[in-house]
Amino acid sequence: MRTLRAGIEDFGRMLFFATETVAWALRPPARLELILAQMAFIGAGSAFIVGVTGTFAGMVFGLQMNFAMKQFAAEGYVGGSTAFALSRELSPVFTALMVTGRAGSAIATELGTMRVTEQIDAMETMAVSPIQYLVVPRVIASILMFPALTMLFNALGFAGAYVMGVYVAGIPEGPFIAHTREIVGPDDIFHGLWKAVIFGAIVSLITTWRGYSASGGARGVGEGTTRAVVSSSIAILVADYAATVLFVGT
Repeated sequence: MRTLRAGIEDFGRMLFFATETVAWALRPPARLELILAQMAFIGAGSAFIVGVTGTFAGMVFGLQMNFAMKQFAAEGYVGGSTAFALSRELSPVFTALMVTGRAGSAIATELGTMRVTEQIDAMETMAVSPIQYLVVPRVIASILMFPALTMLFNALGFAGAYVMGVYVAGIPEGPFIAHTREIVGPDDIFHGLWKAVIFGAIVSLITTWRGYSASGGARGVGEGTTRAVVSSSIAILVADYAATVLFVGT
């Protein structure tokens, strides 16, 4: 019972933290240089791991779909089925999980270290809002870069599936591309991009909150980082289900 109460209280404090973050995001100054720096760290810094994950995920899914479709002599639908799964589900979820492991953990560790070494307290003493200076740029950068990384995952994932389907499995290129155009449309891509925006907001808020509220020295920073990654990963999957239910058929 005590653990449940502590969890509810922590969730409530995080909601207040998120509300305060939104309020500070609407107030000047915009601090564009900080936002651009975080976009480079979260976006460009995560491009390699997202690209590698996307390529091999597309290759594996393409091979699996080829095996399944071959049972019904429908190998031509491998491209469309893979692209549909990537655009609506695999790309936003895998991208969010990869970026959480790389950038989210770093964000929580950095802010946690600043908290336990009293750097955040020093900023408050100098009348500088730590939320506006440290949290808002990371949240905005995540919301902007998650969709971009998702599109990178889409492109490289489909390229991997194309190589496996056309050059390895021997599927004719014409049906592979034609059925992809029939099955996948702009709505499917936007479906995944909306999920990416949601995941970006969730991951950035959870990881910044865990770092911002860290305590207890180096051990507290480590525990906060672990909780940030685990909580973000679970939240991604829960939000994915909720978004799928809300966006189904769109």
